[in-house]
Amino acid sequence: MAPEMDLDLLAASLRADSSDLGALAESLAAKLEEALPGRTRVERRRSGVFGPKVVSRIVVDTGERRLELRATSGAFEMLSSRVSGGIVLKSEPLETDAWLAALGEALAAEARRSETTRQALERLLIQ
Repeated sequence: MAPEMDLDLLAASLRADSSDLGALAESLAAKLEEALPGRTRVERRRSGVFGPKVVSRIVVDTGERRLELRATSGAFEMLSSRVSGGIVLKSEPLETDAWLAALGEALAAEARRSETTRQALERLLIQ
C-alpha cells in the first residue's frame, strides 16, 4: 500500500457492517488497538449483570487532535478535540463521515511515519 492511502477505501472499511453498531464498535476498537496500540484507548462496560463487556468508548490520540467515539444504547457520538500538552482545549461533535475522514487522515499520516502502522493498516483494509 502506498503511503498516500485511499482514504475512501479506509472509511468504507471502517463502515463495514454498520447495521450492527455494537459489532462495528468492537471491530473498530480491535483494528485501532492493533494499528495504533500506544495511541488508542478502549473502554468497555459490562452489558447487563452477567453479560459480556462491550465497547463504550474509543479514544485515538493523533498528536494535536483527539478523536473519540462514544457508544451509547443504539447510537454513536463522535467528537474531535484539540489537545495541547495533554489538555483538551476544544471539543466539537462530528458527523460520522467527518469523523471517519479525520480518522482516516490521522491513520494515513501515521502510516507514512511508521512501517509497523502501515502494515497493520494493510491488514485492516484486507480483512
